[in-house]
Amino acid sequence: MANQALARLETALRDRRLDRTLTTALPAWEQRDDSTLPTGVAAFDARVRGGLPRGHLSEMVGAPSSGRTTLMLQTIAASTQRGEIAALVDTFDRLDVASAADAGIDLARLLWVRGPSISLGTGAAMPVRAGAAVSPGEPAGTDAAINRALKAVNLVLQAGGFGCVVLDLGDAPPPALRRIPFTTWLRVQRIVEGRDTACLLIAPHPLARSAGGLTLSLAARVRWTGDADRNRHLTGADINVRIVSPRRRVDGEICIAAFATTAHDDRPQRHGDTEPKFFTSVPLSLCGA
Repeated sequence: MANQALARLETALRDRRLDRTLTTALPAWEQRDDSTLPTGVAAFDARVRGGLPRGHLSEMVGAPSSGRTTLMLQTIAASTQRGEIAALVDTFDRLDVASAADAGIDLARLLWVRGPSISLGTGAAMPVRAGAAVSPGEPAGTDAAINRALKAVNLVLQAGGFGCVVLDLGDAPPPALRRIPFTTWLRVQRIVEGRDTACLLIAPHPLARSAGGLTLSLAARVRWTGDADRNRHLTGADINVRIVSPRRRVDGEICIAAFATTAHDDRPQRHGDTEPKFFTSVPLSLCGA
């Protein structure tokens, strides 16, 4: 009797695909040509067996200047260069279009969902265009921006047809991220499951990897030359990528040595320059987030 009850329960879970939320219930992962989304970073793609898994939620986490932004741009660029449509839900309106173009993104194939500009110092919303005001009854500032971004990413995933969908919460403060119910990420995984879309979350710390997804923890140590403060130059960075994926068994670390140039020429970055860009010789490219 107990075995029959267990069998009925397993059948009901399988019919609703709820069994796939358990790592132990997932079938063994098999490599397929279309099962992953290459990031365009050859060493990384080789380490994770082709790229980010499609039909799953992966996350890329790290502090500012850890390399997360350019790896994100590289992933979007690789998707658009394959002829796919990509979407970026830019929660706090941080995307620099020039950097996106330099990374090789086909802007005609990118859906850019822009959130309100948020002051990092105060967490208050700064309206920069018509329609940015918060509606009555909505939480103000950071929480409102995050809520809108979550709604947007759900709508984009439900629409379908995207090869890559990215939700950028990299600048969200930790208290605001902790207020997001964990069931939010279960719903996102439920929507993307079985689709040809690779969903990527950018965050300062791990939040929501699905059972078949990847967690990429990034950290960087920059290198400077010169003695005087006004004469120091940014010459490069050692970028460490730690990969966590229990199901796919590709856990490990990759250390990438990169050198620095500006966005428009090949001179080294000065100490006072902003928006540093890190490039490896060939074929890797990572820069500060």
